[in-house]
Amino acid sequence: MTAARPDLPLRHVLTLPTTGSAVRIARETAEEVLAEWGIGHRHQAVGPALLILSELVANSVRHAAALSPNVTVFYAAGPGTFAFTVHDRHPHRPPLPVPPGGTTGGGLETVAELTAALGGTAVVRSDPDGHGKSIRITLPL
Repeated sequence: MTAARPDLPLRHVLTLPTTGSAVRIARETAEEVLAEWGIGHRHQAVGPALLILSELVANSVRHAAALSPNVTVFYAAGPGTFAFTVHDRHPHRPPLPVPPGGTTGGGLETVAELTAALGGTAVVRSDPDGHGKSIRITLPL
């Protein structure tokens, strides 16, 4: 699902049913782990990071629930970096970053724009069996 990065030693994993409450719980969990890791809610990247996370989890709930009963969020941080990966078992891989002139719908465009504005990266990877995917966002702090 996601490769471990030794430069991001702080980690937390959350698996939730792919239902509407997953968005709120994933966001609240992010706020809690960031605070625990010493990254306060006033940090300039936290608000946009929470919005990006909310959009990705909402997409899993909206589009993947029929094939993916769960969504998993992997949170990680290290010196100067916050990363999270949203994984579900739906095979569709959305284009991130959004191709120039392309439209994917409001949520993924917001994800791409905020990630780029923060100087971060977005990577979409298929599961080895082709029946799921992970979207990893890495943001500098």
